[in-house]
Amino acid sequence: MYDEAFWQLLTTLVGSSTINIDRPRGTAHPRYPDVIYPLDYGYLSGTTSGDGDGIDAWLGSQPERRINAILITVDLTKRDSEIKLLIGCTSQEQQTILAFHNRSANQSAILVERPARI
Repeated sequence: MYDEAFWQLLTTLVGSSTINIDRPRGTAHPRYPDVIYPLDYGYLSGTTSGDGDGIDAWLGSQPERRINAILITVDLTKRDSEIKLLIGCTSQEQQTILAFHNRSANQSAILVERPARI
């Protein structure tokens, strides 16, 4: 019951927001040039996350803009924790994004996949 409400609210939020891709696939991080984004990465316009910026979103290759999963991240360097939405991502893309966020000792993430029935 609660799972359905959570995923439906996220779906409504994404459906009523513009996804701004400010770090396209294959580009380098603005402060860390050796960190290359494996997929399109950006944020939802008009939203606010814990860091005061828009809610982060990864955009996969699937044409349907369905939220497939979220990442819950912890970053000791920035001293924060966030969620990141995975939208239109295949299973392989989800694992690629998870590995991207687990690449350093100061940063880690867990993947929470959306149940198939919701």
